[in-house]
Amino acid sequence: MTGYGKAEEFINDNKYIAELKAINSKQFDPLIRIPVSLKNKELDIRSLLSARLERGKIDFTLNIEESENTQNLILNKSLLKKYYYEVIALQNELGLENQESSVLSALLRMPEVFQLKNDIADDQNWEKIREIINETINKCDSSRIDEGKKLMSEFTNRIELIISLLNQVEPFEGERIGKIREKFRKEISVIFESDKIDQNRLEQEIIFYIEKIDITEEKVRLRSHCDYFLQTLSQDDSAGKKLGFIVQELGREINTLGSKANDWNIQRLVVLMKDELEKIKEQLYNIL
Repeated sequence: MTGYGKAEEFINDNKYIAELKAINSKQFDPLIRIPVSLKNKELDIRSLLSARLERGKIDFTLNIEESENTQNLILNKSLLKKYYYEVIALQNELGLENQESSVLSALLRMPEVFQLKNDIADDQNWEKIREIINETINKCDSSRIDEGKKLMSEFTNRIELIISLLNQVEPFEGERIGKIREKFRKEISVIFESDKIDQNRLEQEIIFYIEKIDITEEKVRLRSHCDYFLQTLSQDDSAGKKLGFIVQELGREINTLGSKANDWNIQRLVVLMKDELEKIKEQLYNIL
């Protein structure tokens, strides 16, 4: 299901903005865009998203709007001192002339002597950032739940309409049986015109027409599948795939009902059932 969530909060004068968009997909397919300073937390963010959203195409973005008062760079003095004492010790060991100014200039170009403030602050503030992410997920999940309620109402209405159409089949069955009985009599009369009656052929014709007449099993199974669909729909757990399987069974019974009906009025009702079932299939891809 589609969903959207957004949350923002100030942490140490910087504004953190988390935004999440989700659309339906069979798999969990996340696209995570975060600042470089939080790259080491990408797996944690992925776990937070998958635990709550389960599956779907997920587009998550976390941006930082820095305050004008924020100092972007800080000097890692402890690391600089360590470099310095190591170089001085090496100079003394080799008997080299001590040139502190040139040494300091070279040390300032060493890796990680200067660090972005956010590289440290974001790691220290991870728990607060995590809360912002969870708030965004909650809002996205809430919007998906709202959409799910609308879809649940639509599914229920369409399944009830299929049941209503099924109930309308019964009045036409008497007329249908009469037509098939008349056709059956004509077929029998053709057989009896022959001087020799093939008893095996007669039995085959009787069995064939009995099977063509009887749609009781299809009606019973179709009604049962409709009830099972509504029952599954009301469960709290994710049931998208299960509902898909039930819809397949509904389609089989409706198709069989149409092929065995041999009556225009019943086939017209079958077409209407198929139309409602297709509308359910279209929306079924949008649920978990």
